Amino acid sequence: MKLLFKQRFFSWFDSYDIYAETGQTVYTVKGQLSWGHCLKIFDARGSEVGMVKERILTFLPKFELYVGRNYIGCISKEFTFFRPKYNIACKGWHVAGDFFEWDYRILDRAGRRIATISKQLFHWTDTYVIDVCDPQDALPALMLVLAIDAEKCSRND
Repeated sequence: MKLLFKQRFFSWFDSYDIYAETGQTVYTVKGQLSWGHCLKIFDARGSEVGMVKERILTFLPKFELYVGRNYIGCISKEFTFFRPKYNIACKGWHVAGDFFEWDYRILDRAGRRIATISKQLFHWTDTYVIDVCDPQDALPALMLVLAIDAEKCSRND
């Protein structure tokens, strides 16, 4: 299942549309006014299905992931000098790849691919393709991509 992750043009807060390969909207992400990033995820019918919330007052960026109101894990940036590295406490997953170019993979404990994320060039706004192996993993994979993107945006502010 491929998802097209596209940031909205001219948005005051983080705002994204997530499309299927067919062009149908699968998710809409709306940033909320808060200390740190708070991204609420809505399905195509407009029902809230998840949230990515940045914890503030931490030494390094940390984001909590919620499906509905249920906490499913977190992702936090690790201290490194050159290459960004993340600690994921969610479903036993980890992230591997080139974060500087935004091409990376989400893998399970055994090293099997959950999703591949790649940035598309030559767009007005940030646009990524999330290629998810199992459609049931689409929402958690999207939440990890949102958290990594939010952390990168915070670094560039």
